[in-house]
Amino acid sequence: MKKYFFFTLSCILLLAFFSFTSLAEDSLIMPADVLFEKGDINSILESIPLYIKAVVANSNDYEANWKCARAHREYANLAFQQEIEGWEDICKKYGKDGMNYGKKAIELIPENIDGHYWYGVSAGTYSDGVSILKALKEGLKKSTEKAFETSYAMDKMYEDGGPMLCLGRFWHQLPFPMKNKKRALGYFEEFQKYFPNDPQGQVFYAELLIDMREKSLAKPFLEKAAASDHPYYSKRAKELLEEKYK
Repeated sequence: MKKYFFFTLSCILLLAFFSFTSLAEDSLIMPADVLFEKGDINSILESIPLYIKAVVANSNDYEANWKCARAHREYANLAFQQEIEGWEDICKKYGKDGMNYGKKAIELIPENIDGHYWYGVSAGTYSDGVSILKALKEGLKKSTEKAFETSYAMDKMYEDGGPMLCLGRFWHQLPFPMKNKKRALGYFEEFQKYFPNDPQGQVFYAELLIDMREKSLAKPFLEKAAASDHPYYSKRAKELLEEKYK
């Protein structure tokens, strides 16, 4: 009878402990989500310490890890787009941290897309900070390609077609002889079928077409992006129109 009592008591205590741990993590993730969803650079930056605390509370929490990766990457990406002072160092640090949290998420649940995708885009942001050549020297091509290919195979529509757009950009931005314009073109054309009004996709596609000496085909995409209300890609499209079509 005593053995049964102590066994039952142990089970209750363990359940209470795990319930408390889960509640503690949720109490950090939920307010972090609220901050992140505001979408502005300062709110996203404020969300990061809360996500980190959730990871510290339980390093094996899949949601905490991939969301922490996402927040790091999105903050650095906005710093890049807004040309915040020191954005190169921000991309280097937060991109690297995003990769680490994304890698942990992959290790925890490899069959889910989130870790793979946010690892890949974090690696891209890290490359923005240190240069593509340095990232390649560090051996990131293989892991980044795998992350994007895995994301595409799992759900190419994830994050508004992110895997398609990322693979197109990946193959276009690689230096010779790794660059593959034909593969990039295929992914960008596929993305256009689903998201024809996306300014980022329009600019990326146009940049590839210009690189392929198809300026006349690229111009309408740049004009559409320039007319959009996206603060970065509208500006980038206008710069390209001024530079390439004087």
